[in-house]
This record gives sequence, structure tokens and C-alpha cells, in this order.
Amino acid sequence: MPGGNMPEWLLSAISNYGYAALFIAALIEGPMATLFGAALASQGLLHLGGVYTVAVAGDLTGDLILYGLGMSGRITALPWCRRFDLGRRRLEPLVQRFRIHPGRILVTAKLTHVAGFVVLVSAGAARIPVWLFLGFNLLATLPKSGLLVLLGFFAGAAWQRIDLWLWLLSCSFLVVLCIMLVVYLRRITGSVLPGG
Repeated sequence: MPGGNMPEWLLSAISNYGYAALFIAALIEGPMATLFGAALASQGLLHLGGVYTVAVAGDLTGDLILYGLGMSGRITALPWCRRFDLGRRRLEPLVQRFRIHPGRILVTAKLTHVAGFVVLVSAGAARIPVWLFLGFNLLATLPKSGLLVLLGFFAGAAWQRIDLWLWLLSCSFLVVLCIMLVVYLRRITGSVLPGG
């Protein structure tokens, strides 16, 4: 079997749909799809350059969809936004920061792999010009995808361990981001909790 430890369903999807399956996976979860596609390339099932190209295209397309959601103004209609009270009033400080430092916020969110959803949606809500949004995202996506392709290619059959390490790294960055948010909120409001 050319795939070694790869799951049968994935081998089947790649043999039947190839890069189309990889593109859809990159829309949903770009980094893991990139790692997995590169691992498949190391097994000879895909071409490494094709994996890189499709991973970048899928990741940017997914980012554009989230940007469009923010641009549409319908973000507050999502159930999780109501649950966490993320109405327009709460998002306004982030939107204002986007207008001042769009590149710094976008590149940091893309490179750290945490809070990406909120940041990408907020970029649309801030009405960052799409060419600027794509430029900064491309600036961060190209090296990030390149590193993930190399990591996935050389790790090959160790894809389950890569998933664990990426998850641990993402959780670590999320903890750091939460601490930074608490410190920031304390600095600007004197309190972490609303009304406190």
C-alpha cells in the first residue's frame, strides 16, 4: 500500500478527487490540510508544488469567505456571537484597531493560528480594502504554507504526532492571546468584566 499509515478513506478521496479534495480541506482547516497533503506528496500520491499551490489558494479563499461574512454585517446574527455578546458595540474597538494597524493584526493572526476566525471576520467588518486584506494575508500565507509543506513532507507518516503538536502549539498561543487580552482590557477599562 503506497500510503503506509494513511487512513483508507483519505487515500480513496485523494485518488478520486485529488487536488479538489485538498482544496476543500484547505478551506475548512488550512494548516492541517497542508500538512496532510504534503505527507501524501511524500508518499508519491500528490506533487509537492501542487500541494503548496492548492494549500495557498484554499487558505486564501477560506479567509476571503470569512472577510465577506464580516463585510456583510451579518456577523451578529450568528448564534455564537449572541452567546458571547459579540455585537457591533463589542467589536467596535477591534474594528478601530484594524483601521490603524491592519497589517500587524492580520499577519499576527495568520502566523499564530489562533483567533483567526474573529480576526478575519473583523477585518471585513472594519471594511479593510480587499486588496490590502489579500496582500497582508498572502504575505503571511506564503511562508506559513511553505513551512507546513516542508514539515508535512519530511514528517510523512508521522502526521498524527504533527496534529498533536500543532494543537498544543495553538492552545499555547490561545492562552498567551487571552492573557494579552485581559491585560489590554484592564489597561483601557480598568476591569476585565463588562460593567466592572
